[in-house]
Amino acid sequence: MTYVADDSLERLDRDWVWDVLSTQAYWGRWRTRADVEKQIDGAWRVVGVYDEATGAQCGFARAVSDGVGDAYLADVIVDPAHRGRGLGKMLVRAMIDEGPGARFRWTLFTSDAHGLYSGFGFAEPDRTAMVRARAF
Repeated sequence: MTYVADDSLERLDRDWVWDVLSTQAYWGRWRTRADVEKQIDGAWRVVGVYDEATGAQCGFARAVSDGVGDAYLADVIVDPAHRGRGLGKMLVRAMIDEGPGARFRWTLFTSDAHGLYSGFGFAEPDRTAMVRARAF
């Protein structure tokens, strides 16, 4: 299979995004469909990965940014049927290295994908970083 990354908001299959985030994403299953829609609509940028032959969506990532120097990478996910083919790398590369935020300082949170992100220069924060945990 051949895949293509695209940052067109209009191309997103929002039903697919909702399905995969609500069933596969350990980090945000508490969100409602309306929450996910609001996050997509308010994103600075989104990137989808698509099967070039069929056009079916296979991956998704979104970013929040000031558009000048800082960005937060979120909701990077690949359909389980397409994992192991480098699509996570394709998503991250398209979002942070090949887009308008290539010179930004990027932040993200992950519990299980440190290997993926370290390949793009992400590292544990140093003494200059502070995080306020989500209040539930």
